[in-house]
Amino acid sequence: MDAAQSHRGSLGQTEINWDKLDKSKFYVVGAGIFTGLTVGLYPISVVKTRLQVATKEAVEKDAFSVIKGLLRTDGIPGLYRGFGTVITGAIPARIIFLTALETTKVAAYRMVEPFKFSEPTQAAVANGIAGMCASLCSQAVFVPIDVVSQKLMVQGYSGHANYKGGLDVVRQVLKVDGIRGLYRGFGLSVMTYSPSSAVWWASYGSSQRVIWRLLGQGSEHEGQVPSEGTIVMVQAAGGIFAGATASCITTPFDTIKTRLQVMGHEKRPTAKQVVKMLISEDGWTGFYRGLGPRFFSMSAWGTSMILAYEYLKRLCAKDE
Repeated sequence: MDAAQSHRGSLGQTEINWDKLDKSKFYVVGAGIFTGLTVGLYPISVVKTRLQVATKEAVEKDAFSVIKGLLRTDGIPGLYRGFGTVITGAIPARIIFLTALETTKVAAYRMVEPFKFSEPTQAAVANGIAGMCASLCSQAVFVPIDVVSQKLMVQGYSGHANYKGGLDVVRQVLKVDGIRGLYRGFGLSVMTYSPSSAVWWASYGSSQRVIWRLLGQGSEHEGQVPSEGTIVMVQAAGGIFAGATASCITTPFDTIKTRLQVMGHEKRPTAKQVVKMLISEDGWTGFYRGLGPRFFSMSAWGTSMILAYEYLKRLCAKDE
């Protein structure tokens, strides 16, 4: 039995490896599923971003007041500022991410197999390596999209400039900073999303194994096939746990990165200045601005994404 098979262990009936997928169907159907998820969960990102860049003088200092303010001024479209830009870049970024994730995961399991770790530990290490590598590969596409969309999310809020759309943001950024402006905060973005992705996937992989064992689905019961409802419940629980863990660990980096990316050109702060500003305004709690929406966002995104992703893999599995 090779590593790609043996790593499945007690989850042998619930996991579908990369070599078992119809790739064409996977990418086409996946694009549709993840676009739908983005539509549903995008407003959470807008609220989280606005809270992270709010100054001391900002009137809207909690999630509900931000939502009310957006609905009052722009209606429902206000909750989707920057959405067009995100959708345009999300599909290629997602394809790169998922391809890197699945291919790296198989290699990572082979790499850790000789160490004879317990199944949850092996899953955590292999999934964590895969999540980090996938995030690193997708950052080249994701960071410019992040910069543009976040400027659109906060336009007109707390002193931030207004734009005519995504292309206008790109033109203005290129005019002032050149291509480097679209990669503002790239280092912090890598420091935020790569560990976040590693923690998320590591937590998801290991928590699933632990939950299965608690449910009596250990390797000695390998022949028993769990019901689809049970599989979905375990995957959802793993997604919630992973989102909670990742959001708590990486929110400070995300807050600093967001501020760096949306600050006006005339201010141009360094990461060190942003840190000092946050501490002077709110103390160390300033680094956890938007933690509530980020926690909810990562848990909701993570759980929805993993359920959709696992469903997508079942849908696109080749007939044997």
